[in-house]
Amino acid sequence: MTEFPTPEPEQQTKLSRCESIIDYRFKDQTLLLAALTHASGAEHRLASNERLEFLGDAILGGIVCELLYRRFPDYLEGDLTKIKSIVVSRVSCAKLSESLGFQECLILGKGMAQNVNLPASLLADVFEALVAAIYLDGGAAEVQRFIESTIGPEIELAEAGELEGNFKSQLQQLAQREFGSTPVYQLIDEKGPDHAKCFQIAAQVGGHRYEPAWGRNKKEAEQRAACNALSEIDDAQRPYPTD
Repeated sequence: MTEFPTPEPEQQTKLSRCESIIDYRFKDQTLLLAALTHASGAEHRLASNERLEFLGDAILGGIVCELLYRRFPDYLEGDLTKIKSIVVSRVSCAKLSESLGFQECLILGKGMAQNVNLPASLLADVFEALVAAIYLDGGAAEVQRFIESTIGPEIELAEAGELEGNFKSQLQQLAQREFGSTPVYQLIDEKGPDHAKCFQIAAQVGGHRYEPAWGRNKKEAEQRAACNALSEIDDAQRPYPTD
């Protein structure tokens, strides 16, 4: 079993700040310490939040699926998948981490700590790691409370369609931050009469072209292509078909 060091005074301050943010006090402080520790600040990889992030990703997806299933009894699988792909995306988790202030609680190596703009992937990882830590320490009821309080508002926005228009901007932010590149959109195909054409467009980041999507106009097709790209980056099910 991996042993975690006793938190130093500065680390303990960060743990207490995080507990205040999430409104939960850990019985096992080593779980919280692990969740907040990036690999750069860990004595060894097993003492970082990587294993917790792996578990938290699965827990987050499962609980959000159940929330959507119960909240929208008349929605088909495709509709539920679209909402889930938005609210559990790496972009969404990173945004929530930043808005909650988790970046102030992170335990980082000296080089990473000097980075003013932390990678989105790092912020997403700590959110998922905290999900797993809360689950292991407090059980299903506590982690569901945390997820509902943080993800709940995002579900309402996604269901209302208010987040859909952000797919292109989300992909642009992610691509520039993670890959140092700006997405481009390629017209793959079009069909139908001139007055009712449909367009198939794919998003490309660097040298990689993601699965295309159809839309009733080029703007809609680009948004859907961006959503497909975000889902593929997250290794999630593609919400818009290519056919």
